[in-house]
Amino acid sequence: MKLATLKHGSRDGTLVVVSRDLTLCQTVGDTAPTLQQALDNWDAVLPALELVYDTLNLGASQQSARHAIPFEPRHCHSPLPRAYQWADGSAYINHVELVRKARGAELPPEFHLDPLMYQGGSDSFVGPCDSVMACDEAWGIDFEAEVAVVTGDVPIGATPEQGAKAIRLLMLVNDVSLRNLIPAELAKGFGFLQSKPASAFSPVAVTPDELGMAWKGTKLHLPLTVELNGEAFGKPNAGVDMTFNFGQLVAHLAKTRELEAGTIIGSGTVSNKQGGLFGSSVANGGVGYCCIAEVRMYETIEEGKPKTPYMQFGDRVRIEMKDEKGVSIFGTIDQTVERCIPAV
Repeated sequence: MKLATLKHGSRDGTLVVVSRDLTLCQTVGDTAPTLQQALDNWDAVLPALELVYDTLNLGASQQSARHAIPFEPRHCHSPLPRAYQWADGSAYINHVELVRKARGAELPPEFHLDPLMYQGGSDSFVGPCDSVMACDEAWGIDFEAEVAVVTGDVPIGATPEQGAKAIRLLMLVNDVSLRNLIPAELAKGFGFLQSKPASAFSPVAVTPDELGMAWKGTKLHLPLTVELNGEAFGKPNAGVDMTFNFGQLVAHLAKTRELEAGTIIGSGTVSNKQGGLFGSSVANGGVGYCCIAEVRMYETIEEGKPKTPYMQFGDRVRIEMKDEKGVSIFGTIDQTVERCIPAV
């Protein structure tokens, strides 16, 4: 099943069920006005939502789908416009290893045993076609293409197996980073804050059963494609080189706290191991990257300094995942960087 949130109604938007081919949608206010309400009552509302989904997939010509309307991603908010919790992991150790290698630091062995994770701001996500807002290009504006899961209620101390069973939905995410603000924040020893502005999620969230054999071992085994200003930038497989699966990430977060329905957990930047700067780009036959920082790391390691600039005002990033038949699963995150004028 596929679900989305349209930008009307309350600040939490209006929940719609979306057809598998992303052409039609239908409101389900009598069942669940918002996605959070659906997640709070998942077992009770699931049959009704699935019935609408099945009807939509038969096509708008069906009498029972007479309330369907065209699905327009530009009218969407993130599936959850705000969430009780957003925690982002760093499950691809290759990405972490490159970061540390670029500054001459070794990767601690425990990084392979215990996931990295930070608590992000979840009070105001932005829509998949909304702009990335920044006040200064000097902040080092970067995208980070990731996969994320949305959970139901998870008990404290949950096992990875329990964590896997609690996964209700999957989405894509652009976890924007302001790279040049990060070092000073991390130096304080208290983690990210100003360097992590609002994230954007894919137009559609999908249930794991929609993914078929691509959803295996609580990893999503499909390429995540990124375009920057119309050029192919990355296509790494999200199921490859993922050190910690989503069941493990959920359990990590739940070690000392229970998780409420609607908790979002990100994978961190998708990253595949490659043979170096020359062969890693899409243009040179590699799978490319899911953030600008990663190519800058290769440049630093192999050429002594980074050359690729971070995003500038007017730059555009597109993030998407397609199934084996080339059909978009989640719709496209399509964002342009826009100058933010601070309030006075």
